[in-house]
Amino acid sequence: MNDTYYEFGTAADRWDRAQMFFDAQEYMTAARILGGLVEEAPEQIAPRLLLARAYYHSARLSKAEAELRAVLELSPVEHYARLMLGRTLERQGRPEDAAPHLRMAAAMSGDLLPEGIPAGRPEGVPGRQ
Repeated sequence: MNDTYYEFGTAADRWDRAQMFFDAQEYMTAARILGGLVEEAPEQIAPRLLLARAYYHSARLSKAEAELRAVLELSPVEHYARLMLGRTLERQGRPEDAAPHLRMAAAMSGDLLPEGIPAGRPEGVPGRQ
């Protein structure tokens, strides 16, 4: 496919196109379109979050992690980004790094903690449990 296809149309047209490719599980194509949208409007949360999801589903986990951290930099209360970051870190074999994000996501959503994630403070950290 020609590069101009990914750049063609308004931002809204490209957003719709990216969502269509994402829904069709064409994650790499969706990421290609979303990458341009994120470059144009880096402060927008929705394109970054969908880009992170596309990266996650296409197993480009370091890129997913970077986008999720950027989302959380813009909006620390974005519960779904926090959950996705935890899952991304788990998938990278980093359960210790994932645990605090999964705990925060559970607390933000009111859900119970996922199995295997200890409640309270990590061992050796002072404070009440």
